[in-house]
Amino acid sequence: MREHYKNLEAEKSYYQEKILEVKEEQQALMSNSEKLERFARENYLMRKPNEDVYVIIKE
Repeated sequence: MREHYKNLEAEKSYYQEKILEVKEEQQALMSNSEKLERFARENYLMRKPNEDVYVIIKE
Protein backbone atom coordinates (compact mmCIF):
# COMPACT_ATOMS: atom_id res chain seq x y z
CA MET A 1 0.00 0.00 0.00
CA ARG A 2 2.80 2.43 0.87
CA GLU A 3 4.67 1.63 -2.33
CA HIS A 4 1.55 2.31 -4.35
CA TYR A 5 1.20 5.64 -2.56
CA LYS A 6 4.85 6.51 -3.31
CA ASN A 7 4.32 5.67 -6.99
CA LEU A 8 1.27 7.90 -7.11
CA GLU A 9 3.19 10.75 -5.48
CA ALA A 10 6.00 10.33 -8.01
CA GLU A 11 3.49 10.41 -10.86
CA LYS A 12 1.91 13.51 -9.40
CA SER A 13 5.28 15.27 -9.27
CA TYR A 14 6.07 14.23 -12.84
CA TYR A 15 2.78 15.56 -14.19
CA GLN A 16 3.04 18.80 -12.22
CA GLU A 17 6.47 19.42 -13.80
CA LYS A 18 5.10 18.63 -17.26
CA ILE A 19 2.22 21.06 -16.72
CA LEU A 20 4.69 23.82 -15.82
CA GLU A 21 6.78 23.05 -18.92
CA VAL A 22 3.74 23.19 -21.17
CA LYS A 23 2.56 26.46 -19.63
CA GLU A 24 6.00 28.01 -20.16
CA GLU A 25 6.06 26.81 -23.76
CA GLN A 26 2.56 28.16 -24.32
CA GLN A 27 3.56 31.55 -22.91
CA ALA A 28 6.64 31.64 -25.15
CA LEU A 29 4.55 30.77 -28.22
CA MET A 30 1.86 33.32 -27.50
CA SER A 31 4.37 36.11 -27.00
CA ASN A 32 6.32 35.47 -30.21
CA SER A 33 4.49 35.14 -33.52
CA GLU A 34 7.53 33.65 -35.29
CA LYS A 35 7.73 30.83 -32.74
CA LEU A 36 3.99 30.25 -33.00
CA GLU A 37 4.19 30.03 -36.79
CA ARG A 38 7.09 27.59 -36.61
CA PHE A 39 5.24 25.44 -34.06
CA ALA A 40 2.12 25.34 -36.25
CA ARG A 41 4.13 24.47 -39.34
CA GLU A 42 6.11 21.70 -37.67
CA ASN A 43 3.35 20.10 -35.61
CA TYR A 44 0.25 20.66 -37.71
CA LEU A 45 1.79 20.94 -41.19
CA MET A 46 0.17 24.32 -41.69
CA ARG A 47 1.28 26.29 -44.69
CA LYS A 48 0.87 29.59 -46.43
CA PRO A 49 -1.31 29.83 -49.57
CA ASN A 50 0.46 28.63 -52.72
CA GLU A 51 3.16 26.93 -50.65
CA ASP A 52 4.07 23.24 -50.76
CA VAL A 53 5.00 21.30 -47.63
CA TYR A 54 7.30 18.29 -47.77
CA VAL A 55 7.53 15.85 -44.89
CA ILE A 56 10.93 14.20 -44.63
CA ILE A 57 11.01 10.96 -42.69
CA LYS A 58 14.40 9.85 -41.39
CA GLU A 59 15.00 6.12 -41.65
